[in-house]
Amino acid sequence: MIILLTFSTEQELHRFEYLYEKYKKLLLYKANNILRDYSLAEDATSEAFIRVYKNMHKIEDVDSNQTVSFLVTIVTNVAITMVNKEKKRNIISVDFEENFANQGDDFNLEEHVVSKSSTNEMLASVEELKEELRAPFLLKYAHGLSHREIANTLGISENNVTVRIHRAKTKLATILQKEGLIA
Repeated sequence: MIILLTFSTEQELHRFEYLYEKYKKLLLYKANNILRDYSLAEDATSEAFIRVYKNMHKIEDVDSNQTVSFLVTIVTNVAITMVNKEKKRNIISVDFEENFANQGDDFNLEEHVVSKSSTNEMLASVEELKEELRAPFLLKYAHGLSHREIANTLGISENNVTVRIHRAKTKLATILQKEGLIA
């Protein structure tokens, strides 16, 4: 598929080209950390730049840390959306039993749940989490990233990653209790 990006001025075109050349490797790296597939990471990066094009008006200084954060957030969201779509098609099968069993956290899901038949129910419950909680949760448990890697990927502090994962687990426990999957 060919998408034509039209710019109203030569300056807009040069700003976009500059952003693309300067940050494409970073965005590709971030997407690949999430997707673990270079080809999918390239697709995510392309989609991210299409979104950047649509939001060029939000970028004031192309060299600022704010711009880098904005770009990383976009590619992260695109990559996570791709992962979620893959899961929905059952192409990616996440074995929560194994991932939770290997973690030393207080919320021991293995103790309460997870048979093969409840994995889909678990995934549906995870989908109910807000994006800001779901993203670090999936990056840790579905992709096995460290808190530092998650912090770098999402452009937040490691402490914030810890807080968001804790909140995600608390919210997930509440959802699972409501659905009768845990006591």
